[in-house]
This record gives sequence, C-alpha cells and structure tokens, in this order.
Amino acid sequence: MSQNHHEEELIEELVGGEFEREPVPASKLKSWKSFLGMYAGEHAAGTEFMIGPLFLTAGVSAFDLIVGLLIGNLLAVLSWRFLTAKIAVENRLTLYYQFEKICGKKLVIGYNLANGILFCFLAGAMITVSATAVGIPFDMEMPKLTDTTPNGATWVIIVILIGAVISLIASKGYDTVSKAANYMSPVIVLAFLACGIVALNQLGVTSFADFWNIWGEGSEPFPGQLKYTFWHVVIWSWFANAAMHVGMSDLSVFRFAKTANAGWTTAAGMYVGHYMAWIAAALLYAVYLKSPEAQAFLSNGEAPPVAPGPLANNAIGIFGIIAVVLAGWTTANPTIYRAGLAFQAIMPKLSTFWVTIIAGTVATIAGLFPAFAMKLLGFVALYGFILAPFGAVIVFEHFFHKQAGIVKNYAEVANIKFNKSVFLAWAISFGLFYFISIQFDVFLSFVTLPAWLLCGALFLVFSKSFQKKTAN
Repeated sequence: MSQNHHEEELIEELVGGEFEREPVPASKLKSWKSFLGMYAGEHAAGTEFMIGPLFLTAGVSAFDLIVGLLIGNLLAVLSWRFLTAKIAVENRLTLYYQFEKICGKKLVIGYNLANGILFCFLAGAMITVSATAVGIPFDMEMPKLTDTTPNGATWVIIVILIGAVISLIASKGYDTVSKAANYMSPVIVLAFLACGIVALNQLGVTSFADFWNIWGEGSEPFPGQLKYTFWHVVIWSWFANAAMHVGMSDLSVFRFAKTANAGWTTAAGMYVGHYMAWIAAALLYAVYLKSPEAQAFLSNGEAPPVAPGPLANNAIGIFGIIAVVLAGWTTANPTIYRAGLAFQAIMPKLSTFWVTIIAGTVATIAGLFPAFAMKLLGFVALYGFILAPFGAVIVFEHFFHKQAGIVKNYAEVANIKFNKSVFLAWAISFGLFYFISIQFDVFLSFVTLPAWLLCGALFLVFSKSFQKKTAN
C-alpha cells in the first residue's frame, strides 16, 4: 500500500469520510454514472409533482410551457457544465470550505446558516409531497393551496415519520444518497411517464393538436396566482436551481467527479424531470380540474388544491402513491445532505451524521407547514435570488482574479475572518434588485441574473481596492 493511499485513508478518517475540509483524493473520484442517477432521481422527484400543476394555475400557454422549458432547461445544463462542474473538478472543495477561504470564517457562518435553513425548507416541502401520498389510506385531509399550518394530528404523525426515515438515509453520506437515487429514479421516471400517458387518455387526447389545446393560448391565472408568460417560464426554469449551479452549491457534489463532463449528466434531471415530469404532472392536474370537486372550488373563486398523492393515485393507483413517496425522498435526501454540510461548516466538530440529523429535524418541522410546498414557485425564486449572487464571488474570482489583479482565497492568505468585499458586493446587489422587484413589481427570477453579475463585478472592484489598501 502506497504512502499516498495511507494519507488518503487518514484524511477520510479525520473528516468522517466526506472530505469536508480537504480536496477529494483521486482514489475517491466517481464516474459520470453516479451523477446521472443522482440528478435523474433528484430532478424527476417531489418538486415536479408540485411545479407542473402550479404552471397551470399560472395560466401558461402551450408555446410558453413547451418551448420555454426547452430553452430554460438548456441554460441550466450549460450553467452546471461550464461553471459549477468546471470549478468543482479544479478545486475539489465543498462550497462551504471554498467560501471560508474567500470570505473568512465569521462571514461564512451567516451564509452557511442561511443556505442550510433554505435547503431544509426545500426538503421540508418534499416531505410534504410524500405525506400527501402516505395519507391516502388514512383518509387524511389534504392541504389546500392557501394552507399554511398543519391541518390535523394525522398529518403531523405522517410527516414526522417520513422525515425521520429520510434523515437517516441522508445521514449515511454521499454514497448512500447516490445509491438511493440510483435505485429509486427508474421507478419514479416510469411513474411520471405512466401518469402522463394515462392523463392524456383521460383527457381524450388523440393528436398533437389535442395535446397543444390543453394549454392553448393560456388563460387567466387562478385566484391568488401570478400570470406566467414565455419569459417567466424560460427564466424561472433556468434559475429554479440557481443556488445549485450559478450559486455553486453543487461544488459539493461535483468535487467527486473525474472530469467536468460529468456536468452534462444534469441534462437527465432537466429533460426527464424538469421537462417530461413537469408536463406529466400538469396533465394530472388538468384531469383533476375537470372534476366536480375542482369546479366547485373555481365557482367559489378559490384555486383547487394541488395534492400530488391523490393526483397520482387517480391516474395509476397504488403505483402512483408509491412513486410520490419515493419522489419526495429522492429530492429531500440530497437536499438534507447539502444542508448538513452547510451546518458542519458552522459546527466542524460535529460528525457528518449528527449535522445531517439536525438538518433533517429542521426539514421535518418545515414539512409540517404546507405553505412551503404550496408556494413552491415563489419560494424557489426567492431562495435562488438570495443565494445565487454568492456563487458569483467564486466564479468571478476563479476566472478573473489574475485579470483583476487580486489575491485568490484572500481571507485564507491574509488570515482575516470577515471579507468586507464579499459582504458589500452581496448586500448592494441583493438590496438594489430586491428593491426593484418589490417597488416595480418585477418577477424576482428576472432580477436574479443582473444581481449575480453585479455581485461578481463589485466583488472584483472592492477586492482590488481593499487589498491595495491592506498592502499599503
């Protein structure tokens, strides 16, 4: 056994097997197949059962949905491949450790806390999705689009049990998360495909024209929902995972990749999950909208509920229930894993197991409140807008530090704990564009890219100025 191998085993032992504060050694790199299963499973998953129907409530047209998703998802794949995966394989560090080197320990604590909590809320929404399926045999009352708090004891018990199981799986580390996704994703993809085919039959679709006419020229949004146009669909679908790609969160995943080409595997998630599955889920909701129950809601000026469990059950029965449960798991598992890494950066003495259990507990509590799932379009836009500009700091430093004449990983090199350049760049870009969004009623996803670009540019400018002063 070589000396290098001994050192790699020692590193693994010190960091609990996940290399949270060390580059991933060559012997632990994984082939593209590990990422294919994980991304297909994570993105053909619980969120898809919610997002597809929510597009219908936003009154999209057929062209807006079908072509808009095609373009938006391509932009997301390109972001993962040429930004996230490229930087990940060159540095092989988690997002959180990379930020610590740039920002300093004190500043990164605030970021990690926000990042971890937002990931927990997203995982909580997926626990909510699984609960709508598990609750069917117990005749559980399903949450409505307007519900924010738990609606009964049955709901609370089911959510807690699901959260406990998901947390335990996530706490076993990346290998277990990846294996779970590989086992479950083919079943889930098949279920989405089956749901779509059955729903088309239930809707009486016999031609492409019939399929197109399900959305047609679009409609007015449902009560309390925002109207989506072509550009809403393109930009929202591009930045639905903004925190993961342009926000660099998936550095923590792709640091295990052999080459940056593993970034192309995200296409499996985008076009199987964020294309086929979103449309299939929308078809399930289109079937439900024709039911007397849904028509009664609409006649009362209310939006009919979006409960993935009953929608899938209506199409393919018990297989649909199982698929919804598994779909929630495959999204919540890696999301809780990421949240655990964020919390570990704050509490480095705790093992991966315990920080993931903490993250799972927070996610389970969030899952008790249906609002995170029912307002998923808005929540995902907000969470991407908050976190994405931080990723610009890593991207702009990685690609432009030489041209800008700044020191890379400045906080580590200068031994500072709070890099003002990072904080000011994020605060100004976030504050300016959030104000524009609120004051002028601009769709939040529309200002995510400008905020990202401004944050990166300001970081270079401020770094140049502050580092020059420090040097003098």
